[in-house]
Amino acid sequence: MGEAHSLKDDKTVQAVDMERFRLRRFMDELRGTDELEIRDEPITLLDIAAALEGNPRAVLFRQAGPERSELLGNITSSRARFARAFGVESKDLAKEIQKRLRNQPQVIDIPRGQAPVQEVVLTGDDADFTKMPVNLQHACDGGPYISAGLDYAIDAKTGWTNLGARRLMVRGRKEAGIDLVAPSDLRAIYEASVARGEKLPVSFVVGCHPIDHIAATLRVPVDELGLVSMLRGAPVPVVKCITNDVRVPADAEWVLEGYLDERGHAEPEGPYGELLGYYGGVKHNPVFHLTAVTRRRDALFQTSTIGGRMMSHTDTAQISALRTEVMIWRALENAVREPVAVFATTSSGGSFHVRIAIRQRVPGEGRNAIHAAFGALANIKNVFVVDPDIDISSDQQMDWAMATRFQGSRDIVVGSEMRALPLDPSLEGQRMTAKTGFDLTWPFGMGDRIETRVPEPPNWQTPRFASVQAALQNGPKYFGELMAALGSTDGREIVLALDALRAQPGIGRDVQGRYTITDKP
Repeated sequence: MGEAHSLKDDKTVQAVDMERFRLRRFMDELRGTDELEIRDEPITLLDIAAALEGNPRAVLFRQAGPERSELLGNITSSRARFARAFGVESKDLAKEIQKRLRNQPQVIDIPRGQAPVQEVVLTGDDADFTKMPVNLQHACDGGPYISAGLDYAIDAKTGWTNLGARRLMVRGRKEAGIDLVAPSDLRAIYEASVARGEKLPVSFVVGCHPIDHIAATLRVPVDELGLVSMLRGAPVPVVKCITNDVRVPADAEWVLEGYLDERGHAEPEGPYGELLGYYGGVKHNPVFHLTAVTRRRDALFQTSTIGGRMMSHTDTAQISALRTEVMIWRALENAVREPVAVFATTSSGGSFHVRIAIRQRVPGEGRNAIHAAFGALANIKNVFVVDPDIDISSDQQMDWAMATRFQGSRDIVVGSEMRALPLDPSLEGQRMTAKTGFDLTWPFGMGDRIETRVPEPPNWQTPRFASVQAALQNGPKYFGELMAALGSTDGREIVLALDALRAQPGIGRDVQGRYTITDKP
């Protein structure tokens, strides 16, 4: 797909709406709904985490910390809020993302001085992490964490901008640890920079539209400023930073400019409450050095929830689930003939447990779907495949499918020695994992048997007939079909008519339980 088309002429710059995809505007759209809680009273930074833990709503703190800053938390911790951001119903969210990935990206360069995110510029001693509303999120964390930052960096090999989502542990006024342990594009870009003995310029956006968070998690072969444009479904305005050449969205709330030094993985970072609900231990990671802070005059700082016992109500789980569903769907399109739906459970961190519904066209497609999911993402651990009559978003229906359609000796698929997410505590230090697939589909060809059909209230639509005999001469029918065929509302006359017909030759039942008649007038 390549580099996004960049536009720079004055008319284009003046025409772009730099408020449409602003975080504050999205938050304002939630006012007056159950999706947003507003706390007007002052709150210490220490108390922020408890106010967000397990809270299903986004929370605006009007007076956070000693500076009485505006801080927004939990904004992306709900599928309903993501659906609102994309302008669709929750059930259509993953499909909408797939659709937007086919958009043509457009990037509009905004001159310095015209970008809202550079209305306030802080450099030198004024650029200071400790003047921001950064809170301690978990009791044993290594320090206060900026958890909602999206990192922008330039890949020297391609010239493209890389976009990701990584946390920053505040170490001082101008230093923060960055988690760069897991394999990622940014890690590869950074290590190439270290090999050259060079610093890597990086800028973090803190406070952006929910759509941008999804862009930060996907891997698509494009300059990832263009990926933001594709998912927004609109041109993205960008501006070059003040102290480095990285371009970032001009409509963001805050930008933290700086660089990763050339020492490599040099300093301890962590512990931190991770996306699987447990702490990650202390790691050696690079250090980010702050060189400038730019922001809007009325900038809204953002924090994201990660880990803990209430996984489904965390920002990270919701973002991860959407990413998983999009990536698995793309893999299924080549692996099976008719994928129907994909659902990643947020209680598993948004990736470890994946549910897939398919319509089987040939034998073996359930297993094909399992193997496709295994190979699509390292984070996936257990895959459950069902027929299309199962609502994969329902724990109750999935439990029912497991109970009634699964045989352990026949329907388990196990992959061993596969790439793992190192954060999985069950690995006990191992670098590879086992992955398990559960084929909960009916064996191919069994789906039409009466024993595999799900009972539902009678609701037959059928032509009317003058008698039960005439209806049966038209073809086999269930009792409920006979009632509909004669317009019966209680069935007693159908019982009597069938009883009378039994005295004649030819009345019977087929293997599906339908009434039949073989004599012809």
